[in-house]
Amino acid sequence: MNRVQLKNKNLYLPVLILILLVLLAVLPAYLSVYHILLLCHIFMYIILTVSWVIFSGPTGYISLASAAFFGVGVYTAAMLGYALSLPLVILSAGLISVLLALLVGAITLRLKGIYFTIFTFGLVQLLAHSLLWWEINILGIRGRFVVVVDHYTIYYTVFTIFVVLMLTAYLIRRSRYGLALRSIGEYEEAAAHMGVNVTMLKIVAFAVSAFFMGTIGAIMATNWTYVDPFIAFNPTISFMPVLMAIFGGMGQLYGPIIGATVFTYLEEILITRLPHLYMLIFGAAMIAAILYLPGGLVGLIEKWREKARSSPCFFKKKQKRGAEKRDVNA
Repeated sequence: MNRVQLKNKNLYLPVLILILLVLLAVLPAYLSVYHILLLCHIFMYIILTVSWVIFSGPTGYISLASAAFFGVGVYTAAMLGYALSLPLVILSAGLISVLLALLVGAITLRLKGIYFTIFTFGLVQLLAHSLLWWEINILGIRGRFVVVVDHYTIYYTVFTIFVVLMLTAYLIRRSRYGLALRSIGEYEEAAAHMGVNVTMLKIVAFAVSAFFMGTIGAIMATNWTYVDPFIAFNPTISFMPVLMAIFGGMGQLYGPIIGATVFTYLEEILITRLPHLYMLIFGAAMIAAILYLPGGLVGLIEKWREKARSSPCFFKKKQKRGAEKRDVNA
């Protein structure tokens, strides 16, 4: 094995990712409207799940505020869709979600454990009921109509948000900032004693997570004709990313993607074919995953890899590759 072969081997993963992205980019040209919208739905939950993992994964703070930021994005699209272009609406939704996250984070991220979790879920209910009261008692309406966008525009916008999110998550994970976040999750007091500004780091991570949740809420709202506070701030949006992240595993970036993809597709099949048994089967699958896959699908994959590495055949191949590398370096 020469230097060129070693270099090509290290390029396999980036090339594979690039090919996959190109396939996803051209896929809508060969799919029906139903399948395009199904892909959009899958991407929506992937974005929500990965966004949730950016903050909650390394820090260990379980946030249930996903529906709050998603709902802010939905209502931003409903209120500004007729006045601004789609890119400005999406950017506005993300920025408003960031402002909300900064405010909530500054107030609540000194709380720990169950107190923070309960507060974030209470935020969802507070926004939904406050907005409902405002519309009914002040404006004399309930809900709003949304500017509808064609499915190709929705797909490519969602796809763009997905690519930007994955790049952001990768850079955070590989940076000193990501290392500091993981130190908070391991032992927050020790991280603070080492000079890490734990409160500021948590607030920033919370805001980055909220930005992508707000943007995906804004673009998905354009697929609906009408929204009201209970549609926009649906509590399911808060719980599903948590379950998907647990099912997929948070040890690697592909874990939340697998978990969100599998669960979203399972949801689509069960709702259309077995609507009365949907929640029963869904709950049973989740319980089984928690009991038998504590590390999620990522943990299962890692166990398989460890078993493969411990096999005699793998050890011999590793010795052979080591000898070839030494020959190349010599």
